[in-house]
Amino acid sequence: MPDPSAAAALGLEPGRRFAIVHCDDIGMCHAANEGAFEVLLEGRATCGSLMVPCPWFPEAVARARSHPELDLGVHLTLNAEWEGYRWGPVLGARGVPSLVDAGGRLPRTSAEVVAQARPEEVRAELRAQVERAFEAGIDVTHLDAHMGTALYPPFLEIYAELAEHFRLPAMLVRPDPALLRARGLSLAQPVFEALVDRLERAGFPVLDGLDPESLGFSEGTGEAHNRARLERLVPGLNYLICHPARDGEELRAITPDSAHHRDFERRFWGAGGRGGELLDELGIATLGMRPLRDLLRGG
Repeated sequence: MPDPSAAAALGLEPGRRFAIVHCDDIGMCHAANEGAFEVLLEGRATCGSLMVPCPWFPEAVARARSHPELDLGVHLTLNAEWEGYRWGPVLGARGVPSLVDAGGRLPRTSAEVVAQARPEEVRAELRAQVERAFEAGIDVTHLDAHMGTALYPPFLEIYAELAEHFRLPAMLVRPDPALLRARGLSLAQPVFEALVDRLERAGFPVLDGLDPESLGFSEGTGEAHNRARLERLVPGLNYLICHPARDGEELRAITPDSAHHRDFERRFWGAGGRGGELLDELGIATLGMRPLRDLLRGG
């Protein structure tokens, strides 16, 4: 039976490790834009995704238009997680009332979204986010999910529908039982397997590995943490998430607990940063999501 993995479909060297170094949260705030575009243009990040409902999405679009070579997707967003910095859905509170709190903002947690959101409203909102990115002039290359909320079982069908409708590769990997267990989703493994099987049969590339453990380190341990992440990558094509942002008053006001993590990741993956050195030292090659989109579309 032919190997269905994305690495094999792209003709990548068998047995070698490849990383998609992915910047999440572009458009979330000015500091996130500063960090993401720095590492995309000058460092070793290979692609990233935009949070369409966020206040700084227009600034991200303006930067992206100046650099059409950048590999950018849509970070499907159903949450506004920060306590003092919030945003609402692109369709507005009246358009998707089950997706907002009393103040008209998206819920803070994935659990709240799962508990209250109507799937038909989730479908409408996420489709509108992708369409707005296209309308803004973004050459959308892929889809993924902010906080993983669009990947929870009530919405997995919608995630697959969006990928199929727009013919965009999605962050898609065979479910890791340990990762599901850590997120309390062990019982949903058959649902995830069915989703992967469905998209695989439709010709969508499947990634070999996913490492979402960005930001999970204490101050002073960033290099060791990220070296371990790179060393854990499996042979084939891995999706490696990072959240680069520039430290400052804005970022510390939004996320005082993770500002130093995000600034570390900006420096780690930026020009001359240790991330690039470690990729070379460990023999890990990199690529973005555009080759997967072109493969999917027969380009």
